[in-house]
Amino acid sequence: MSETLAPGLYIVATPIGNLSDLTPHAARILTEADVIAVEDSRVTAKLLAHIGVRKSMTRYHDHNADKVRPHLIERMASEAVALVSDAGTPLISDPGFKLVRDARAAGRAIHTAPGPCAAIAALTLAGLPTDRFLFLGFLPSKAGARASAIAEVAAVKATLVLYESGPRLGAALEALHQGLGNREAAVAREISKKFEETVTGTLEELAARYADVPPKGEIVIVVGPPGEAAPAEEADVDAALKEAMSRLSPSRAAAEVAQKLGLPKRDVYERAQQLK
Repeated sequence: MSETLAPGLYIVATPIGNLSDLTPHAARILTEADVIAVEDSRVTAKLLAHIGVRKSMTRYHDHNADKVRPHLIERMASEAVALVSDAGTPLISDPGFKLVRDARAAGRAIHTAPGPCAAIAALTLAGLPTDRFLFLGFLPSKAGARASAIAEVAAVKATLVLYESGPRLGAALEALHQGLGNREAAVAREISKKFEETVTGTLEELAARYADVPPKGEIVIVVGPPGEAAPAEEADVDAALKEAMSRLSPSRAAAEVAQKLGLPKRDVYERAQQLK
């Protein structure tokens, strides 16, 4: 049992690129923990070697999480258990949230050592609005499911952040272009590494750039929010009102059309009265 760390779960963010990005707080936890739950022991072993530590590791990933989780939670009663992913902040696109959920249900203490996260780092590099953003993880690999996932967020007024692999990047960008229109976007890769690169442009430009030249490395796509819709033409308002008033009262028709076209209800109601 660790003599300095209290028993419980310690969520530890690890470098996404440069190993020097590991915080002193994270390094201390990894040094003093009784066991480290890891995705790939070979990856974490390199990080531990960087700080001069040899430590007991238990593999915890998508394929064995349900089996390993009860054992880890049992150990947390008397030992300090650190949770890491291969890179970045645990729980972001990995099964760690279930470990946190069940540890809390079992009354275990939970601590965090915050640090690198590729999604946040890419946002800082993209030069796109950051006041509201939505993290989507990885898009589905099949075209139909991917298109459906994009359609679900097309109207969200926020910057979108996605993870992607090099071989799938071109297809993902083209699907985003088709589903979202030609928004401003950025492709960030190899963040905090020697060959870090961020390419900006429209989705159409980026899809063309990467169509036949898949890049290497870990990749984050950042897509700007939708622009303001063009104001509705008077003829469009009239047509929508006539159709709605064939089913509804002028008041309810005006409310429906105002919401659909993003117009002031009072103005639409006045037009409905004129048409009536």
